[in-house]
Amino acid sequence: MPRLDPRSPLVFDTRELGRRPGSMHPEQRVVEAPEDLGTDVIAVAPGTPVDLDLRYESVLEGVLVTGTITTTATGACVRCLDPVTLPVEATFQELFAYAERAARHEQVAADDGDDDVRELEGDLLDLEPVLRDAVVPTLPFQPVCRADCPGLCSECGAHLAEDPDHHHEVLDPRWSALQALTSNEEKRN
Repeated sequence: MPRLDPRSPLVFDTRELGRRPGSMHPEQRVVEAPEDLGTDVIAVAPGTPVDLDLRYESVLEGVLVTGTITTTATGACVRCLDPVTLPVEATFQELFAYAERAARHEQVAADDGDDDVRELEGDLLDLEPVLRDAVVPTLPFQPVCRADCPGLCSECGAHLAEDPDHHHEVLDPRWSALQALTSNEEKRN
């Protein structure tokens, strides 16, 4: 298992908190967004500022981290392909268990198949997976530039918002033989 780098912006040191249940420590930090924070359609671009408003609380099992994440996601409208920029705000609450508590939990929960326990590595905790788990589900599955976006013309790709009266003459294929007759008649005259 790779060791956490205490210099990483999403790795936090909990030594100041201590192991006294009930002690709390608030922290605010602005970090750069990590890679892969979103989907192919909309995401928080790597390097985008992410505001973290955190509260660490020492509990018997470990450190309970409660926080709010505020940032901006960018992508493309699924109807017209114009750029979309959306504010993102997500909240989370995650328990980081002390190593001995996590080991005990693994013994007890082995029968349950529940192995979603985040563990402190010494006094360090890594918020990157928590950040990803909190932000990605808040992003829209199909982002739109506006709720009433008409999209693109299915025939030629024109922006329907720029030309609301845009349309194509659509002939019923069953009448195509008659259309050919009228075209031939016009040529004779």
